[in-house]
Amino acid sequence: MGAEIEDYLTHLRIERGSAANTLRSYRNDLLRYGAFLLEREITALRGIDETLIADFLQRLSTGDDGGSALSQRSMARVLASVRGAHRYWAGEGRTTHDPAKHVAAPKPRQSLPKALSVDEVTRLLDAPSRDTELGRRDRALLEFLYATGARITEAVSLDVDDIHEIRAAPVDAADPGPGSPAAPGGTDGSGGTDGLVIVRVTGKGDKQRMVPVGRYAQQAINDYLTAGRPGLAARIGGRAPSPGLFLNKLGGRLSRQSAWTVLQTHAAAAEITQEVSPHTLRHSCATHLLEGGAGIRLVQEMLGHASVTTTQIYTKVTAEALQESYATAHPRAR
Repeated sequence: MGAEIEDYLTHLRIERGSAANTLRSYRNDLLRYGAFLLEREITALRGIDETLIADFLQRLSTGDDGGSALSQRSMARVLASVRGAHRYWAGEGRTTHDPAKHVAAPKPRQSLPKALSVDEVTRLLDAPSRDTELGRRDRALLEFLYATGARITEAVSLDVDDIHEIRAAPVDAADPGPGSPAAPGGTDGSGGTDGLVIVRVTGKGDKQRMVPVGRYAQQAINDYLTAGRPGLAARIGGRAPSPGLFLNKLGGRLSRQSAWTVLQTHAAAAEITQEVSPHTLRHSCATHLLEGGAGIRLVQEMLGHASVTTTQIYTKVTAEALQESYATAHPRAR
């Protein structure tokens, strides 16, 4: 196969005028391909089929061919090199068919979202100060993200008018914390809430959805609106006040980057060791809902997923958690 590869590279250099860097990349890709074929004792083009090429690409993704494992972008480049070579060889009559024509690059492994435990969420939500304007804002923001599963961009895009029927909802000190069901009761400050506070969230493609807010988040947002946001809004100076719900220290709308910093700061204060990203509370909300028995369609609606297929990844998370717990706890699991 070495002669066939060199002939194709010569075609690229002389007839196609390919740049030196391009030729170098194609040479490296095709030499790796040639080494794979040699290992399989393939010495002629007629012995190559789609299955063989697909196997080569799969081994590139893991490094099982003896080289380094490649990223999706690098594998796409190698596939382009192999396709180009086979298209040339078929066009020149070196083979009667093009086995690479319909070969697709291996799909990347779907990474499971990382969710915090309920204890970690509790520590995170308790980290902001309850005595400062920014602390109240941060607590309201984090409680909102966990309660609704909203994306960080959706949260910072909220206006005050997007929140309906916020009422004070004192939390009983004996309550177990996030993840526990809301206690029944009225909304007169006696310790319960009907749990029917609604937020209008604008998601991808400007699609709007109505999302319920639990009573912990209700209380945090109400506290922020009463004793946090007014002071921040006053710092805007002579400019028109911002309609945004979450404000920065100068009275303008909180940016996505600043909200990310809020999350990182309080995650560190809560001594959470795993990496915490802007999507962490969204993942945690979905995972804990499913673990608590919520239907997948409800979670799909809350998160604003266009397809339930996207939501189903969280069922894998809860299934893996169940399997791990079973293997650890059951005396005859291993």
